[in-house]
Amino acid sequence: MSATPQHENTHEHLRLLAGHLDSAALSQLKQQINALHPAEIANLLESIPPKNRRVVWGLVNPELTGEILVEVNDEVRSGLIENTNDEDLIAAAGLLETDDLADIFDDLPQTVLHEVVRSMSNQDRRRLQSVMSYDEDSAGGLMNPDMVTIRPNVNLDVVLRYIRQRGALPANTDKLFVVDRNDCYLGVLSITDLLTKDSGQSVSDTMITDQKALSPTLSDTDVAMFFEDHNLISAPVVDSNNHLLGRITVDDVVDVIRDEADRSFLSMAGLDEDDDMFSPVIRSAKRRAVWLGINLLTAFIAAWVIGLFSATIEQIVALAVLMPIVASMGGIAGSQTLMLVTRGIALNQVGKTNARWLMWKELSVGLLNGLLWACVVAVIAGFWFTSLALGLLIGTALIINLITAALAGATIPLTLKRMNIDPAIAGGVILTTVTDVIGFASFLGLATVFLT
Repeated sequence: MSATPQHENTHEHLRLLAGHLDSAALSQLKQQINALHPAEIANLLESIPPKNRRVVWGLVNPELTGEILVEVNDEVRSGLIENTNDEDLIAAAGLLETDDLADIFDDLPQTVLHEVVRSMSNQDRRRLQSVMSYDEDSAGGLMNPDMVTIRPNVNLDVVLRYIRQRGALPANTDKLFVVDRNDCYLGVLSITDLLTKDSGQSVSDTMITDQKALSPTLSDTDVAMFFEDHNLISAPVVDSNNHLLGRITVDDVVDVIRDEADRSFLSMAGLDEDDDMFSPVIRSAKRRAVWLGINLLTAFIAAWVIGLFSATIEQIVALAVLMPIVASMGGIAGSQTLMLVTRGIALNQVGKTNARWLMWKELSVGLLNGLLWACVVAVIAGFWFTSLALGLLIGTALIINLITAALAGATIPLTLKRMNIDPAIAGGVILTTVTDVIGFASFLGLATVFLT
């Protein structure tokens, strides 16, 4: 099987899978599936309806089960676990690394958990307990306690012999962690230095002492930014007493980045990245109904504002034709600012020290764009309805709404963040309500005052 990127292979895998299912060529299908990487199988399982998913899951080699369960989203994982017997789940869990086992631990049945924990060594049990004592979206939840530690007072030759005796290194090991006799973190020894430096040198003379360690309570998004800023493959995690707890590797950080991107994208529509795309109709409808209800409420607020000026609209029909322009322009302008500030907050680039400057900058942008497009719309509306007054009114309303949109786009995410609410979830709905209400109220209000 060629190493073509997963996203390029998915459609081809789905096509072959559909063909094998239609022809009942299960032996060929089994061979095709088990030739894939576990992450590719997980992606395939998420891309097919539940009925076919159960068939494919039954063809997966048991030794791949655990890794696949780690890769799929929460809802799909629950369905797969329900269709797997306890013996296979126990065997699959036993093959997982501690941090991966912690990711699916709470999803496993109690009977399976009991057997898995009972079969673990005391050291592995303590490691699992350590990882699970932290929030899953923190550095402690991401870390893997499986790492290689060495003392500073030995020579590189001793370290090399020790590694050879181990026979293998944990995945993504680019450095060894130097600790004292109390397991306090002192620094790191890179594998490159270990292999290229004079083997007679001591670890203390070769190690890097300025490699920063992460707190286990640090959020996963902050961990991702730390890795990005320092171009790391792995990083140590230490507690408040500087005791080395574990390490975080770049493969876990890549998962965090992808999950955060999915979360931000889907939350704007009130969806969850852990939802099953092929979940039953009733379940999906219930989830989306809540978000639709919230949007309906905001739509009624905008409709109520329009209703306040119904008499004016009846007298001047042109207002009904033109008023969507004001609301739409405000919505787009506000969304631009909202996205910019939300991204800045996510990257820790926006805070108390620069929020006011950013707000004034966005207000200035809103004013300039308001003046520009107000002139354009005023000219078009004036010629369209042969009314200079109508053109001036919609131009004025447009300036008001674009300035308001810029202000709302900058302040809404900052306010939501202060209230510990994700701006990506609620920001868009609030912004739309503000721009619609202000847009309709300003345009229809001015028309009521000056044209009736």
